[in-house]
Amino acid sequence: MNMKNKRAVIVFTRVPVPGKTKTRLMPYFTPKQCEQIHICLLKDIERECEQAAADIFVCYTPEDKEKKIRKIFGKEAKYFPQRGEDLGVRMYVAIKDILKMGYDSCILFGTDIPELHSTDMENAFRILETKDIVFGPTEDGGYYLVGMNEPHKEVFEKQSYGHASVMENTLAGLKEVGLQVGCIRELSDIDRKEDVIAFRQKMRENSKLQKTQTGKYLMRTTKISIIIPIYNEETTILAMKRQMEGLKDKCEVIFVDGGSTDRTLELLGDTFPVYHSDKGKAAQMNVGAKNSHGDILCFLHCDSEIPVTLVPEIRYVMKDHQAGCFGIAFHSKNFFMWTCRVISNHRIKDRKVMFGDQGIFVTRELFFEAGMFAELPILEDYQFSLTLKEKGIRLGMARHRIYTSDRRFPDGIIPKLKLMWLMNRLRKMYRDGVPIEKIASLYKDVR
Repeated sequence: MNMKNKRAVIVFTRVPVPGKTKTRLMPYFTPKQCEQIHICLLKDIERECEQAAADIFVCYTPEDKEKKIRKIFGKEAKYFPQRGEDLGVRMYVAIKDILKMGYDSCILFGTDIPELHSTDMENAFRILETKDIVFGPTEDGGYYLVGMNEPHKEVFEKQSYGHASVMENTLAGLKEVGLQVGCIRELSDIDRKEDVIAFRQKMRENSKLQKTQTGKYLMRTTKISIIIPIYNEETTILAMKRQMEGLKDKCEVIFVDGGSTDRTLELLGDTFPVYHSDKGKAAQMNVGAKNSHGDILCFLHCDSEIPVTLVPEIRYVMKDHQAGCFGIAFHSKNFFMWTCRVISNHRIKDRKVMFGDQGIFVTRELFFEAGMFAELPILEDYQFSLTLKEKGIRLGMARHRIYTSDRRFPDGIIPKLKLMWLMNRLRKMYRDGVPIEKIASLYKDVR
Protein backbone atom coordinates (compact mmCIF):
# COMPACT_ATOMS: atom_id res chain seq x y z
CA MET A 1 0.00 0.00 0.00
CA ASN A 2 1.20 3.51 -0.85
CA MET A 3 1.79 5.47 2.37
CA LYS A 4 1.95 9.25 1.96
CA ASN A 5 2.43 9.85 5.68
CA LYS A 6 3.66 7.94 8.72
CA ARG A 7 0.48 8.85 10.58
CA ALA A 8 -3.09 7.67 9.99
CA VAL A 9 -6.55 8.82 11.00
CA ILE A 10 -9.51 6.45 11.11
CA VAL A 11 -12.99 7.89 10.66
CA PHE A 12 -15.11 5.35 12.50
CA THR A 13 -18.71 5.64 11.35
CA ARG A 14 -22.02 4.18 10.46
CA VAL A 15 -23.12 4.93 6.90
CA PRO A 16 -25.97 7.48 6.97
CA VAL A 17 -29.23 5.63 6.31
CA PRO A 18 -32.66 6.99 7.29
CA GLY A 19 -33.99 5.23 10.39
CA LYS A 20 -30.57 3.65 11.10
CA THR A 21 -28.44 6.67 11.95
CA LYS A 22 -28.67 9.32 14.71
CA THR A 23 -31.79 7.55 15.95
CA ARG A 24 -31.62 9.18 19.40
CA LEU A 25 -32.50 12.47 17.68
CA MET A 26 -35.88 11.05 16.66
CA PRO A 27 -38.69 12.10 16.78
CA TYR A 28 -37.26 15.62 17.25
CA PHE A 29 -35.90 15.17 13.73
CA THR A 30 -37.37 12.89 11.08
CA PRO A 31 -35.36 9.85 9.94
CA LYS A 32 -34.48 11.72 6.73
CA GLN A 33 -33.32 14.76 8.69
CA CYS A 34 -31.20 12.53 10.93
CA GLU A 35 -29.55 11.12 7.83
CA GLN A 36 -28.85 14.64 6.57
CA ILE A 37 -27.37 15.71 9.91
CA HIS A 38 -25.02 12.72 9.81
CA ILE A 39 -24.00 13.55 6.24
CA CYS A 40 -23.22 17.12 7.32
CA LEU A 41 -21.14 15.85 10.24
CA LEU A 42 -19.20 13.60 7.88
CA LYS A 43 -18.57 16.43 5.42
CA ASP A 44 -17.21 18.59 8.22
CA ILE A 45 -14.97 15.74 9.40
CA GLU A 46 -13.73 15.16 5.87
CA ARG A 47 -12.75 18.82 5.51
CA GLU A 48 -10.76 18.73 8.76
CA CYS A 49 -9.08 15.43 7.90
CA GLU A 50 -7.79 16.90 4.64
CA GLN A 51 -5.91 19.54 6.63
CA ALA A 52 -4.19 17.02 8.89
CA ALA A 53 -0.86 15.56 7.79
CA ALA A 54 -2.08 11.97 7.92
CA ASP A 55 -3.48 9.28 5.64
CA ILE A 56 -7.27 8.96 5.87
CA PHE A 57 -9.09 5.68 6.44
CA VAL A 58 -12.86 5.28 6.74
CA CYS A 59 -13.99 2.31 8.80
CA TYR A 60 -17.70 1.89 8.17
CA THR A 61 -20.79 -0.22 8.75
CA PRO A 62 -22.88 -1.76 7.22
CA GLU A 63 -20.51 -3.45 4.82
CA ASP A 64 -22.74 -3.14 1.74
CA LYS A 65 -22.95 0.69 1.88
CA GLU A 66 -19.38 1.62 0.91
CA LYS A 67 -20.50 3.42 -2.26
CA LYS A 68 -22.51 5.93 -0.27
CA ILE A 69 -19.65 6.79 2.08
CA ARG A 70 -17.23 7.12 -0.85
CA LYS A 71 -19.34 9.98 -2.23
CA ILE A 72 -18.46 11.99 0.87
CA PHE A 73 -14.75 11.19 1.39
CA GLY A 74 -13.74 10.72 -2.24
CA LYS A 75 -10.91 8.81 -3.85
CA GLU A 76 -8.09 9.95 -1.59
CA ALA A 77 -9.41 8.09 1.46
CA LYS A 78 -9.16 4.33 1.91
CA TYR A 79 -12.13 2.25 3.03
CA PHE A 80 -12.65 -0.92 5.05
CA PRO A 81 -15.67 -2.34 6.93
CA GLN A 82 -15.88 -2.67 10.69
CA ARG A 83 -15.22 -6.15 12.11
CA GLY A 84 -16.03 -7.51 15.55
CA GLU A 85 -18.92 -8.45 17.80
CA ASP A 86 -19.07 -5.24 19.86
CA LEU A 87 -17.97 -1.60 19.67
CA GLY A 88 -14.75 -2.04 21.66
CA VAL A 89 -13.58 -4.97 19.56
CA ARG A 90 -14.39 -3.16 16.30
CA MET A 91 -12.34 -0.13 17.33
CA TYR A 92 -9.41 -2.26 18.47
CA VAL A 93 -9.39 -4.31 15.25
CA ALA A 94 -9.47 -1.14 13.14
CA ILE A 95 -6.50 0.41 14.96
CA LYS A 96 -4.53 -2.85 14.95
CA ASP A 97 -5.04 -3.37 11.20
CA ILE A 98 -3.86 0.15 10.36
CA LEU A 99 -0.78 0.02 12.61
CA LYS A 100 0.18 -3.33 11.06
CA MET A 101 0.54 -1.48 7.75
CA GLY A 102 3.59 0.30 9.16
CA TYR A 103 2.22 3.59 10.46
CA ASP A 104 4.03 5.13 13.42
CA SER A 105 0.83 6.30 15.06
CA CYS A 106 -2.89 6.17 14.49
CA ILE A 107 -5.92 8.01 15.88
CA LEU A 108 -9.54 6.91 15.60
CA PHE A 109 -12.58 9.12 16.14
CA GLY A 110 -16.33 9.10 15.74
CA THR A 111 -18.35 11.43 13.56
CA ASP A 112 -20.79 13.11 15.92
CA ILE A 113 -18.39 15.85 17.13
CA PRO A 114 -19.11 18.98 15.07
CA GLU A 115 -16.37 20.99 16.81
CA LEU A 116 -13.56 18.55 15.99
CA HIS A 117 -10.79 20.46 14.24
CA SER A 118 -7.63 19.45 12.41
CA THR A 119 -5.63 21.07 15.22
CA ASP A 120 -7.18 18.53 17.62
CA MET A 121 -5.80 15.75 15.42
CA GLU A 122 -2.39 17.41 15.33
CA ASN A 123 -2.43 17.78 19.12
CA ALA A 124 -3.32 14.10 19.50
CA PHE A 125 -0.38 13.04 17.32
CA ARG A 126 1.91 15.37 19.28
CA ILE A 127 0.87 13.74 22.57
CA LEU A 128 1.64 10.34 21.09
CA GLU A 129 5.27 11.41 20.70
CA THR A 130 5.64 11.03 24.49
CA LYS A 131 2.62 8.98 25.60
CA ASP A 132 1.33 5.50 24.85
CA ILE A 133 -2.30 6.48 24.37
CA VAL A 134 -4.25 9.67 23.71
CA PHE A 135 -7.94 10.40 24.30
CA GLY A 136 -10.34 13.13 23.35
CA PRO A 137 -12.87 13.18 26.21
CA THR A 138 -16.52 14.16 25.77
CA GLU A 139 -18.55 16.25 28.18
CA ASP A 140 -20.86 13.31 28.88
CA GLY A 141 -18.09 11.12 30.32
CA GLY A 142 -17.07 9.20 27.23
CA TYR A 143 -14.47 9.88 24.57
CA TYR A 144 -14.67 10.87 20.91
CA LEU A 145 -11.05 10.08 19.97
CA VAL A 146 -8.53 7.42 20.88
CA GLY A 147 -5.03 7.02 19.47
CA MET A 148 -1.90 4.93 20.02
CA ASN A 149 1.46 4.01 18.55
CA GLU A 150 0.93 0.28 18.90
CA PRO A 151 -2.20 -1.77 19.58
CA HIS A 152 -3.25 -1.80 23.23
CA LYS A 153 -6.17 -4.12 23.72
CA GLU A 154 -6.44 -3.03 27.36
CA VAL A 155 -8.12 0.21 26.22
CA PHE A 156 -11.20 -1.70 25.09
CA GLU A 157 -11.34 -4.70 27.43
CA LYS A 158 -13.96 -5.07 30.17
CA GLN A 159 -15.72 -1.94 28.97
CA SER A 160 -19.26 -1.05 28.03
CA TYR A 161 -20.22 2.13 26.19
CA GLY A 162 -22.94 4.75 26.21
CA HIS A 163 -22.76 5.74 29.90
CA ALA A 164 -21.13 8.51 31.94
CA SER A 165 -18.26 6.42 33.35
CA VAL A 166 -16.65 5.22 30.13
CA MET A 167 -13.65 7.53 30.31
CA GLU A 168 -13.20 7.13 34.07
CA ASN A 169 -13.27 3.34 33.88
CA THR A 170 -10.91 3.27 30.90
CA LEU A 171 -8.31 5.49 32.54
CA ALA A 172 -8.42 3.46 35.75
CA GLY A 173 -7.76 0.25 33.85
CA LEU A 174 -4.85 1.73 31.89
CA LYS A 175 -3.24 3.09 35.04
CA GLU A 176 -3.22 -0.41 36.52
CA VAL A 177 -1.16 -1.76 33.61
CA GLY A 178 1.26 1.20 33.62
CA LEU A 179 0.36 2.80 30.29
CA GLN A 180 1.02 6.53 29.91
CA VAL A 181 -2.07 8.51 28.81
CA GLY A 182 -2.58 12.06 27.52
CA CYS A 183 -5.73 13.97 26.56
CA ILE A 184 -6.65 16.65 24.08
CA ARG A 185 -9.47 19.13 24.72
CA GLU A 186 -12.91 18.03 25.87
CA LEU A 187 -15.72 18.38 23.32
CA SER A 188 -19.42 17.60 23.19
CA ASP A 189 -21.16 15.31 20.75
CA ILE A 190 -24.55 15.52 19.06
CA ASP A 191 -26.63 12.52 20.08
CA ARG A 192 -29.79 13.98 21.60
CA LYS A 193 -32.13 16.93 21.20
CA GLU A 194 -30.43 18.64 24.13
CA ASP A 195 -27.10 18.41 22.32
CA VAL A 196 -28.56 20.17 19.29
CA ILE A 197 -29.94 22.97 21.47
CA ALA A 198 -26.57 23.36 23.19
CA PHE A 199 -24.73 23.45 19.85
CA ARG A 200 -27.04 26.15 18.52
CA GLN A 201 -26.17 28.23 21.56
CA LYS A 202 -22.46 27.63 20.91
CA MET A 203 -22.97 28.88 17.36
CA ARG A 204 -24.30 32.16 18.76
CA GLU A 205 -21.04 32.53 20.64
CA ASN A 206 -18.74 31.24 17.90
CA SER A 207 -19.60 32.37 14.38
CA LYS A 208 -17.09 29.92 12.87
CA LEU A 209 -19.41 27.06 13.82
CA GLN A 210 -22.18 28.69 11.78
CA LYS A 211 -20.09 28.13 8.65
CA THR A 212 -19.85 24.36 9.09
CA GLN A 213 -22.18 22.09 7.13
CA THR A 214 -23.65 20.90 10.42
CA GLY A 215 -24.14 24.45 11.68
CA LYS A 216 -25.84 25.60 8.50
CA TYR A 217 -28.22 22.65 8.52
CA LEU A 218 -29.13 23.00 12.20
CA MET A 219 -29.87 26.70 11.67
CA ARG A 220 -32.11 25.92 8.68
CA THR A 221 -34.06 23.33 10.65
CA THR A 222 -34.70 25.35 13.81
CA LYS A 223 -38.35 24.78 14.67
CA ILE A 224 -40.51 27.88 15.14
CA SER A 225 -43.84 28.15 16.96
CA ILE A 226 -46.02 31.18 16.29
CA ILE A 227 -48.37 31.98 19.16
CA ILE A 228 -51.27 34.40 18.67
CA PRO A 229 -53.54 35.50 21.54
CA ILE A 230 -57.05 36.37 20.36
CA TYR A 231 -60.09 38.03 21.95
CA ASN A 232 -63.09 39.28 19.96
CA GLU A 233 -61.10 39.59 16.75
CA GLU A 234 -63.93 39.52 14.16
CA THR A 235 -62.37 42.35 12.19
CA THR A 236 -58.84 40.92 12.08
CA ILE A 237 -59.05 37.13 12.37
CA LEU A 238 -59.61 36.34 8.68
CA ALA A 239 -56.61 38.40 7.58
CA MET A 240 -54.42 36.71 10.18
CA LYS A 241 -55.76 33.30 9.24
CA ARG A 242 -54.82 33.88 5.59
CA GLN A 243 -51.31 34.88 6.59
CA MET A 244 -50.87 31.83 8.79
CA GLU A 245 -52.16 29.46 6.12
CA GLY A 246 -49.08 30.42 4.11
CA LEU A 247 -46.86 29.39 7.03
CA LYS A 248 -48.51 26.23 8.36
CA ASP A 249 -46.08 23.98 6.46
CA LYS A 250 -43.07 25.99 7.66
CA CYS A 251 -43.77 26.28 11.37
CA GLU A 252 -46.22 25.51 14.15
CA VAL A 253 -49.11 27.99 14.50
CA ILE A 254 -51.14 28.22 17.72
CA PHE A 255 -54.07 30.48 18.59
CA VAL A 256 -55.11 31.04 22.20
CA ASP A 257 -58.57 32.45 22.83
CA GLY A 258 -59.27 34.53 25.90
CA GLY A 259 -63.05 33.95 25.92
CA SER A 260 -64.25 35.62 22.74
CA THR A 261 -67.99 36.36 22.65
CA ASP A 262 -68.20 37.31 18.97
CA ARG A 263 -67.66 35.19 15.80
CA THR A 264 -63.86 35.01 16.15
CA LEU A 265 -63.66 31.25 16.70
CA GLU A 266 -66.30 30.53 14.07
CA LEU A 267 -64.36 32.50 11.47
CA LEU A 268 -61.05 30.95 12.49
CA GLY A 269 -62.37 27.42 12.03
CA ASP A 270 -60.33 24.30 12.74
CA THR A 271 -57.32 24.81 10.46
CA PHE A 272 -55.06 25.52 13.44
CA PRO A 273 -54.98 24.31 17.05
CA VAL A 274 -56.84 26.66 19.38
CA TYR A 275 -56.28 26.67 23.13
CA HIS A 276 -58.30 28.52 25.73
CA SER A 277 -57.35 30.54 28.76
CA ASP A 278 -58.51 33.44 30.87
CA LYS A 279 -58.56 36.79 29.10
CA GLY A 280 -55.24 38.60 29.16
CA LYS A 281 -52.42 38.53 26.63
CA ALA A 282 -49.87 37.28 29.15
CA ALA A 283 -51.98 34.34 30.30
CA GLN A 284 -52.93 33.49 26.73
CA MET A 285 -49.37 33.63 25.40
CA ASN A 286 -48.11 31.52 28.31
CA VAL A 287 -50.72 28.86 27.59
CA GLY A 288 -49.67 28.86 23.96
CA ALA A 289 -45.99 28.54 24.89
CA LYS A 290 -46.66 25.61 27.23
CA ASN A 291 -48.50 23.78 24.46
CA SER A 292 -45.98 24.56 21.73
CA HIS A 293 -43.10 22.44 20.46
CA GLY A 294 -40.82 24.96 18.77
CA ASP A 295 -37.19 25.81 19.52
CA ILE A 296 -38.11 29.46 18.97
CA LEU A 297 -41.34 31.03 20.19
CA CYS A 298 -42.72 33.97 18.23
CA PHE A 299 -45.60 35.99 19.67
CA LEU A 300 -47.82 37.96 17.30
CA HIS A 301 -50.83 40.23 17.77
CA CYS A 302 -53.86 39.37 15.70
CA ASP A 303 -53.88 42.73 13.91
CA SER A 304 -50.29 42.26 12.69
CA GLU A 305 -49.41 42.29 9.01
CA ILE A 306 -46.29 40.18 8.78
CA PRO A 307 -43.57 40.12 6.11
CA VAL A 308 -43.59 37.08 3.82
CA THR A 309 -40.02 36.41 4.95
CA LEU A 310 -40.98 36.10 8.63
CA VAL A 311 -39.68 32.56 9.18
CA PRO A 312 -36.24 32.90 7.51
CA GLU A 313 -35.76 36.33 9.09
CA ILE A 314 -36.38 34.91 12.55
CA ARG A 315 -33.89 32.12 11.90
CA TYR A 316 -31.34 34.58 10.58
CA VAL A 317 -31.56 36.80 13.66
CA MET A 318 -31.55 33.86 16.06
CA LYS A 319 -28.30 32.42 14.72
CA ASP A 320 -26.63 35.22 16.70
CA HIS A 321 -29.21 36.06 19.38
CA GLN A 322 -31.42 34.41 21.97
CA ALA A 323 -34.21 36.97 21.58
CA GLY A 324 -35.34 39.61 19.13
CA CYS A 325 -38.22 41.18 17.28
CA PHE A 326 -39.29 42.92 14.11
CA GLY A 327 -39.46 46.65 13.78
CA ILE A 328 -42.91 48.18 13.75
CA ALA A 329 -44.63 50.25 11.06
CA PHE A 330 -48.05 51.76 10.40
CA HIS A 331 -49.87 52.26 7.12
CA SER A 332 -50.96 55.66 8.37
CA LYS A 333 -49.18 58.61 6.75
CA ASN A 334 -49.71 60.71 9.85
CA PHE A 335 -46.48 62.39 10.98
CA PHE A 336 -47.02 61.36 14.58
CA MET A 337 -47.50 57.71 13.62
CA TRP A 338 -44.20 57.92 11.72
CA THR A 339 -42.66 59.42 14.85
CA CYS A 340 -44.07 56.56 16.93
CA ARG A 341 -42.53 54.08 14.49
CA VAL A 342 -39.07 55.69 14.69
CA ILE A 343 -39.13 55.93 18.48
CA SER A 344 -40.33 52.34 18.93
CA ASN A 345 -37.72 50.88 16.59
CA HIS A 346 -34.93 52.97 18.08
CA ARG A 347 -35.95 51.86 21.58
CA ILE A 348 -34.95 48.28 20.73
CA LYS A 349 -31.33 49.23 20.13
CA ASP A 350 -31.10 52.12 22.56
CA ARG A 351 -32.99 50.92 25.63
CA LYS A 352 -33.10 47.18 24.85
CA VAL A 353 -36.90 47.19 25.09
CA MET A 354 -39.33 45.53 22.68
CA PHE A 355 -43.13 45.42 22.71
CA GLY A 356 -45.65 42.78 21.75
CA ASP A 357 -46.79 44.43 18.53
CA GLN A 358 -43.23 44.12 17.24
CA GLY A 359 -43.43 40.33 17.10
CA ILE A 360 -41.24 39.21 20.01
CA PHE A 361 -39.35 35.97 19.40
CA VAL A 362 -37.18 34.11 21.89
CA THR A 363 -35.57 30.70 22.39
CA ARG A 364 -37.78 28.26 24.21
CA GLU A 365 -35.20 27.75 26.96
CA LEU A 366 -34.79 31.45 27.63
CA PHE A 367 -38.54 32.11 27.65
CA PHE A 368 -39.18 29.63 30.44
CA GLU A 369 -35.94 30.49 32.23
CA ALA A 370 -37.12 34.12 32.29
CA GLY A 371 -40.38 33.06 33.94
CA MET A 372 -42.60 33.48 30.86
CA PHE A 373 -44.74 36.64 30.59
CA ALA A 374 -45.67 38.09 33.96
CA GLU A 375 -49.46 37.78 34.13
CA LEU A 376 -50.16 41.48 34.45
CA PRO A 377 -53.24 43.29 33.13
CA ILE A 378 -50.93 45.56 31.12
CA LEU A 379 -47.21 45.97 30.28
CA GLU A 380 -46.47 42.23 30.33
CA ASP A 381 -44.25 42.71 27.25
CA TYR A 382 -42.45 45.62 28.88
CA GLN A 383 -41.71 43.55 31.99
CA PHE A 384 -40.46 40.69 29.82
CA SER A 385 -38.03 43.08 28.12
CA LEU A 386 -36.87 44.37 31.50
CA THR A 387 -36.26 40.80 32.65
CA LEU A 388 -34.18 40.01 29.58
CA LYS A 389 -32.27 43.25 30.05
CA GLU A 390 -31.45 42.28 33.64
CA LYS A 391 -30.15 38.95 32.37
CA GLY A 392 -27.86 40.73 29.91
CA ILE A 393 -29.58 39.34 26.81
CA ARG A 394 -28.67 41.08 23.55
CA LEU A 395 -31.68 41.73 21.32
CA GLY A 396 -31.63 41.16 17.59
CA MET A 397 -33.83 42.97 15.11
CA ALA A 398 -35.19 41.54 11.87
CA ARG A 399 -34.72 43.39 8.61
CA HIS A 400 -38.36 43.94 7.71
CA ARG A 401 -41.21 45.51 9.66
CA ILE A 402 -44.48 44.26 11.03
CA TYR A 403 -47.32 46.57 10.08
CA THR A 404 -49.78 46.90 12.90
CA SER A 405 -53.11 48.59 13.39
CA ASP A 406 -53.20 52.10 14.78
CA ARG A 407 -56.65 51.40 16.26
CA ARG A 408 -55.49 52.13 19.78
CA PHE A 409 -54.55 55.65 18.68
CA PRO A 410 -57.45 58.14 18.60
CA ASP A 411 -58.10 60.49 15.68
CA GLY A 412 -56.51 63.88 15.75
CA ILE A 413 -53.02 65.15 16.48
CA ILE A 414 -53.61 66.22 20.08
CA PRO A 415 -55.31 62.95 21.15
CA LYS A 416 -52.46 60.96 19.57
CA LEU A 417 -49.87 62.98 21.44
CA LYS A 418 -51.79 62.53 24.67
CA LEU A 419 -51.82 58.76 24.25
CA MET A 420 -48.09 58.65 23.47
CA TRP A 421 -47.42 60.76 26.55
CA LEU A 422 -49.71 58.54 28.64
CA MET A 423 -47.88 55.35 27.61
CA ASN A 424 -44.52 56.86 28.56
CA ARG A 425 -45.98 57.97 31.86
CA LEU A 426 -47.42 54.51 32.58
CA ARG A 427 -44.07 52.84 31.95
CA LYS A 428 -42.41 55.35 34.26
CA MET A 429 -45.02 54.65 36.94
CA TYR A 430 -44.41 50.93 36.54
CA ARG A 431 -40.65 51.35 36.98
CA ASP A 432 -41.35 53.46 40.07
CA GLY A 433 -43.38 50.65 41.62
CA VAL A 434 -46.89 52.07 41.26
CA PRO A 435 -49.46 49.23 41.69
CA ILE A 436 -50.23 47.64 38.33
CA GLU A 437 -53.99 47.86 38.98
CA LYS A 438 -53.76 51.65 39.16
CA ILE A 439 -51.68 51.75 35.97
CA ALA A 440 -54.16 49.50 34.16
CA SER A 441 -57.07 51.71 35.18
CA LEU A 442 -55.43 54.61 33.35
CA TYR A 443 -55.25 52.69 30.06
CA LYS A 444 -58.58 51.90 28.46
CA ASP A 445 -59.18 48.76 26.42
CA VAL A 446 -59.95 50.47 23.11
CA ARG A 447 -61.46 47.30 21.66
